[in-house]
Amino acid sequence: MTDSTHTDFDQYAKEWAVRARIASRELTVARGEQKNAWLERSAELLRTRTATVLEANSKDIEAASTFGLTNAQVDRLRLDENRIEGVAAALEEIAKLPDPIGEIFESNTRPNGLLVTRVRVPLGVVFFIFESRPNVTADAAAICVKSGNAVILRGGKEAFHSNHAMHGLLVEALEEVGLPKDAVQLVDTTDRDAVGSFLRLRDLIDVTIPRGGKGLIERVAQDAAMPVIKHYDGNCHVFVDKAADPQMATNIVVNSKTHRPGVCNAAESLLIHRDVAADLLLQIADALKEAGVELRCCPRSQELISDSVAATDEDFYTEFLGLVMSVKVVDDVEDAIAHINKYGSHHTDAIVTRDLPTATQFSASVDSAAVHVNTSTRFNDGGEYGLGAEIGISTDKFHARGPCGLRELTSYKYIVHGNGQIR
Repeated sequence: MTDSTHTDFDQYAKEWAVRARIASRELTVARGEQKNAWLERSAELLRTRTATVLEANSKDIEAASTFGLTNAQVDRLRLDENRIEGVAAALEEIAKLPDPIGEIFESNTRPNGLLVTRVRVPLGVVFFIFESRPNVTADAAAICVKSGNAVILRGGKEAFHSNHAMHGLLVEALEEVGLPKDAVQLVDTTDRDAVGSFLRLRDLIDVTIPRGGKGLIERVAQDAAMPVIKHYDGNCHVFVDKAADPQMATNIVVNSKTHRPGVCNAAESLLIHRDVAADLLLQIADALKEAGVELRCCPRSQELISDSVAATDEDFYTEFLGLVMSVKVVDDVEDAIAHINKYGSHHTDAIVTRDLPTATQFSASVDSAAVHVNTSTRFNDGGEYGLGAEIGISTDKFHARGPCGLRELTSYKYIVHGNGQIR
């Protein structure tokens, strides 16, 4: 399998988008049972063809060094039997979720007898751009098709073989259950110029969703002629309050940072109340260092932690995506909130405390898509929130915020029933 070469990317992109638009119209009226059958058959094919997918993934892993990927990026790229089983299980979970299309979520009868309803409908065509995570191929396709949308997938060159292996199974299942094969398309060129051509097709593509590094997302947000659902950074914080349970705090900080340090919901900064810093910070720091984390500390925390590095102001803005964490001693919850709202990326921020008023104040005042109380930042995830999976996590406020599941890929229309009324 080789990367296809094209010269006229505008025509190339238009042809793909036209096919997606036609498929999206068929999906609008597809039965929920048919979409669920596709999800279940796709999960079955993933399990029975695991060896095929792993063989393709091994080619990408072998080539990873030529792309200069970090260890964290290689980890995101790597598939194994457990990760493929996780993808298959996610498809089955999405199949179990209610079909949002056709849902009447608001209705009222007017004094003149008109019944006014708002009904959930698909967005239409989604252009989804992602890097280095082949499992996302199946997740994104599943969320889009279940919510009645066609999707054009554009994966990174690092996962070229893995993405094509995954996509082939998804299309095979689409044809088996009678859904249009163009409902899930995978762009067959990794040339960056092709992306620009897709981003200009506002009459054919309804929304673009980029999922990857900040450079990719900034480029898409700047160039896209259609709406974009996005987040730039995952600069997430854990604030350990003076009323925190010490062992709970240690466990949450370590898990938030080290469970998968290269993902957007990993914690990048530890804030700790000054009243417990002298003792509890040492306990947490020892656990982090044992896990291989480099700590970059404010002056007050550096006095307490040996072998730490002095943090710069830039460190507090940084999404490290690796085993590095900034640390700051704060005076109180107000100080923690101010720090997060200044340096954070409005993604996921957590507080560890046994004091309910403090937790309530933190939850109300931190301006983030997700605020967690006494739990790891790593739970900001579509599957963990009960969405089955997600196509991305949005830090915007329009039109979706947080993990984007089925309902976040829908709009609505008014359907009005009358009995001959005229105005």
